[in-house]
Amino acid sequence: MNAPVSLVVPGQDIRPLRRFVTGLAAIIDSGAGQAAILEHGGALLGRLVSQGGWLPEEFARPHPERYQQYLLHCDSAERFSVVSFVWGPGQATPIHDHRVWGLVGVLRGAENVQNFRRRPDGTFVQQGETGQLREGEVEAIDPQVGDIHRVANAFADRISISIHVYGANIGAVERATYRDSGEERPFISGYANEVLPNLWNGVIRA
Repeated sequence: MNAPVSLVVPGQDIRPLRRFVTGLAAIIDSGAGQAAILEHGGALLGRLVSQGGWLPEEFARPHPERYQQYLLHCDSAERFSVVSFVWGPGQATPIHDHRVWGLVGVLRGAENVQNFRRRPDGTFVQQGETGQLREGEVEAIDPQVGDIHRVANAFADRISISIHVYGANIGAVERATYRDSGEERPFISGYANEVLPNLWNGVIRA
């Protein structure tokens, strides 16, 4: 895939996304550790997903066969990336890991999240009940605690959209999906888009 280029959307007010990006960068620049990034970054993400109208349609389009992962912003040093996940009705991930810290906030709809843990024999078993992340709610992902889960759109008749933030350029990170048997399948997700929203359009100031 070619490197994404910036997309200017006439009339689209994406200042909330720009404020989130600059706010999270300031937290990281301060030298905060992972726990503080998750706490304070989670609060910023909560404010972002509580607002509607800022996500351009280009990055909110579902695919009839699989969920879509659109890059919205990647820090120049790849310290973090911001991604919109668009879930068509009933779409779900396989069991997978992340290997970096993350934050997930639901912008529209809801997600069902099932965590897993590995048994001593290498197989996976569900950990706890399936949880639901609803519109406006935020969840942290911490590989030090456990980051293996499966996610699904909570609705069979409409799309859901979540905003994900990761402590790396997540589309370039080698991760893995898993079968219940424990079989590991390495993958690099990439992104569905070839354009990026232009956060720095001088016409609209923060």
